Amino acid sequence: MTEPFHLYRPKGQLCPIVASIPHSGLVVPEAITQTLHERYQRYLPHQDWHLDKLYDFLPNLGITVLEATYSRYVTDLNRSAKQPFFGSFWKSVIPERTAFEQPLYQTSPSQVQIAARIEQFYVPYHTQLESLLNQMIDRFGQVYLLDLHSFFGPITDEVCLGNRNGKSCSEFLLSTVESEFSLRGYQVARNKVFNGGYITQHYGKMPHVEALQIEIRYHTYLDPAQLDQTSVPDWNVPAFDLAKRNFEAIFSQVAESCLRYFATTYE
Repeated sequence: MTEPFHLYRPKGQLCPIVASIPHSGLVVPEAITQTLHERYQRYLPHQDWHLDKLYDFLPNLGITVLEATYSRYVTDLNRSAKQPFFGSFWKSVIPERTAFEQPLYQTSPSQVQIAARIEQFYVPYHTQLESLLNQMIDRFGQVYLLDLHSFFGPITDEVCLGNRNGKSCSEFLLSTVESEFSLRGYQVARNKVFNGGYITQHYGKMPHVEALQIEIRYHTYLDPAQLDQTSVPDWNVPAFDLAKRNFEAIFSQVAESCLRYFATTYE
């Protein structure tokens, strides 16, 4: 069985940043696939396409990366594991419908199957994430958590930064990330629709953790002509290559700024 996550540790100097990519996975176990309506056995919409490839440079910058392998339709790692476990795409850990309110299942999962999914796919990711944050706190006294996502709409801003309206991270972290994206010409919004999901909210409450959600619009790194198709968009396109080069420069500066800040604040 495929492991529930990939963990990529930094190469070179360690930076006090952990990146979480909870919606990057596309794997759906065959037993679950067979319970879906036929159209969704071939394609599941509204996923964070190819962020694993877009951000694969992060460990080279000293950033620790935790990346999901299973689809958000198996269990949504950016939702609270509370009742109802099976329900709204936007609120439940296992979605009953797509983001567009289309029913997913021919045969809904049983309570036993729902509990098994949470135990098998959800719990290991969050256990590992909390462990990584605590390791960083032990090492640095403080840690920054960047929760990385992408979106189609409803806003047209290219980047949306969410810190629960100022509750999950400092102005330093928010403005540092914002300014680096802006310097490279990206239209950036703060807490506009996407103000931070469960991961940002939950871990942003931990002592010595600052959490920031970073949402990238699909059109910023994918081919817009492919986004209305019922198939996974290609990543081997010019827009992807350009975005990746820009993002590597952006996150390199963010990492350097965080290291400088920590050197003067916590040591």
